[in-house]
Amino acid sequence: MKLDTIIAVKDIQKSAEWYQSLLGCKSEGLHIVTLLDDESEVILCLHKWGEHDHPTMKNSDIVPGNGLILYVRTHDLQKIRNNAQQMDHQVEQEIELNPNSQKKEFALRDPDGYYLIISEYHDYGR
Repeated sequence: MKLDTIIAVKDIQKSAEWYQSLLGCKSEGLHIVTLLDDESEVILCLHKWGEHDHPTMKNSDIVPGNGLILYVRTHDLQKIRNNAQQMDHQVEQEIELNPNSQKKEFALRDPDGYYLIISEYHDYGR
C-alpha cells in the first residue's frame, strides 16, 4: 500500500515550479501535477483549488494545511537548504538536530502556506 498526498494550490504551475526548484524533482501533468523523484516515485501531487468537486478542496479561503506537515526525508538536506536560499525563500527554522530522530532538519512554508520539514533521510524505528 502507498499513500499519495494531494494538496490544493492556487496556481498549480507556480507551485510545481517552486517544488521543482526546491527539491530538484521533476513533474508530470497539467491539471493535477505529480512531483516525482529520480526513480519516478511520487513525492507529492498538486491539485488546483475548486476543480473536480472534491469536498475538501472547494474553499480556498480556509487555512491550507491545518493539521498537516509535509515531512520530506532526503539524502540532500544541505542541497535543498541551499536551493531555498538561492530562491530567496524564507526559512522558518534553520537546520538543527531533531532530538527524536537524531537527524538534522529545517522547516519552511511553500507559496500556499503548507508547512514542510526537510529532514536527513532515515528509516522509522531504526
